[in-house]
Amino acid sequence: MHYFSTNRTSPHVTFREAAVAGQPADKGLYFPSEVPKYSAGFIDDLLKRSNDEIAFEVIRPFVSGDIDDENLFAICSETVNFCFPLVKISDTISALELFHGPTLAFKDVGARFMSRCLSYFSDGGGQKTIVIVATSGDTGGAVANGFYGIDGIEVVILYPKGKVSGVQEAQLTTLDKNITAVEIRGSFDDCQRLAKRALADDELKKKGRLTSANSINIARWLPQQFYYYYALKQWMGKPPVVSVPSGNFGNLAAGLLVAASGLPIKRFIAACNANDAVPQFMKTGQYVPKPSVHTLSNAMDVGDPSNFVRILENFNGDVSKLIDAFNAVSISDTETIETIRDVYQKHGYVLDPHGAVGYCALADYLANNSSDKGIVLETAHPVKFESVSEIINTDIEVPESVRGLNSRKKVAIEIEADYGVVKEIIKGKI
Repeated sequence: MHYFSTNRTSPHVTFREAAVAGQPADKGLYFPSEVPKYSAGFIDDLLKRSNDEIAFEVIRPFVSGDIDDENLFAICSETVNFCFPLVKISDTISALELFHGPTLAFKDVGARFMSRCLSYFSDGGGQKTIVIVATSGDTGGAVANGFYGIDGIEVVILYPKGKVSGVQEAQLTTLDKNITAVEIRGSFDDCQRLAKRALADDELKKKGRLTSANSINIARWLPQQFYYYYALKQWMGKPPVVSVPSGNFGNLAAGLLVAASGLPIKRFIAACNANDAVPQFMKTGQYVPKPSVHTLSNAMDVGDPSNFVRILENFNGDVSKLIDAFNAVSISDTETIETIRDVYQKHGYVLDPHGAVGYCALADYLANNSSDKGIVLETAHPVKFESVSEIINTDIEVPESVRGLNSRKKVAIEIEADYGVVKEIIKGKI
């Protein structure tokens, strides 16, 4: 298998080349040349397979020999060495909990897989790999944890000042060694713009290997397929509707990939907050990026989602097929708050704001499709969001992995959204 750029002008590359580069020179995104088709037997036998085995079998065709089987299996085992329970909330909706990893967010999966791939690909020749990542919340902590202390790799994390939760900020600013946090006076869109510019900077690329740890990198994006298989492994009944809280659209793009591979999913819902570029596209056929709007579900505050081009690629740009595959809806903060409170009062289940967006969108869909049942991806632990305990008027038990975070010293470089300053910070790490 090889990877091509969605902009079609950069040369095709191997998995290794795509993972190390992060993004093609033509500023598109890498996409696999083919989608593996898994046999009905593989799908039917999910219950008999361990999560390690499933991850290995799913990712193996995408790696195409760039990592030998023994090391690839070890990477997969380390990536998914925590649980992914499917928890029934109501008679029609279950939550796939993706927050049992070290930083309590689904992004632990992609960050752990990518960090281990880059470590494997390191040639030991002395040239550093500089990982540049923009975060609207959970990505930063997951990347910081996944890459922490890995020899030969420096990580620069750009995050918007005042627009991530206290726990999220502590997770990405209280490490040292090879992790540098840069607090941008601006929005996530500013952070993403600065990161993309740095990744395309020829001067920086001559000094060191630059790559991205956002889901634009295939080594971050492709392992997000794993947990859809884990959901179906635990699911009983006819194919579910799956509601995906959507910001940069990496999760939904991965979900559409697994559906094309043969996993029985009836339909997807792209559950967005007030950042509604994709829901508006689904209504009008016109894609119009917008400045991001700050919401309770902050990790989804993306005005111009990068991975939407991969979704279009899934359908060869055929918008009619795209509309047949999923719904895209926008959920307000008011609806998010009402959903958190209502689900807690009726079912005793605590949703985080992102999961609440997904739950609300799924409940609305099922109200008009009474024969269906569905799964919502619960992408982050509710303890990461101060708003949740205020909404349900109850303290949330703090998991062991985040106890003591607030007592650690914050180390971050605060700057304006100035590329010149960002560039100098990166140069200092090479």
